Amino acid sequence: MYVWGILAGSTVGLLASTLGRLYSSGYYALRDTRTPLRFAILRVILTTALGYLAALPLPHLLGIQQRWGVAGLTISAGIASWVEFTLLQRGLRRRIGQVGLPLSFLIQVWIAALIAGAAARVATYLLNAYSIFRGAHGPILIAIPVLAVYGVLFFAAAIALKLPEAHSFLSILRRRAGMS
Repeated sequence: MYVWGILAGSTVGLLASTLGRLYSSGYYALRDTRTPLRFAILRVILTTALGYLAALPLPHLLGIQQRWGVAGLTISAGIASWVEFTLLQRGLRRRIGQVGLPLSFLIQVWIAALIAGAAARVATYLLNAYSIFRGAHGPILIAIPVLAVYGVLFFAAAIALKLPEAHSFLSILRRRAGMS
């Protein structure tokens, strides 16, 4: 549960961090290395300040064990990633025009993820409740079908929602299988 909390906290900034790296590359392509550096420094300062607050005083204020402050560290890094991402995106928009992912695309991806996540959670519950795979290797043996359920349902939902990337991937699979 503790590791889950840490990993869940790190997901807060996963999208922002990834897109931020892409936007930084955009600045480098424009021969501007100072702007992404300034925003990266701000991100480090913000991560440090928020990390301190999230790791030390916040668990006490929330009445939770101090060790959960580590999850707060990952959340604080995610929040700082969103700040950096927003600054990078805003600056690029001023220089080259519209950049970014359409909101409709993000909503569709989230819907697919929520559907797949809910099904994976049900699969986890059922496998834990009725599984013979308990014991030392239980989590690994349970993770394999749970991740398969998530992956298949996410892909199916992405196809159903007509996400272009899912259809492109399906076309590649069909060509490789000789079904074009």
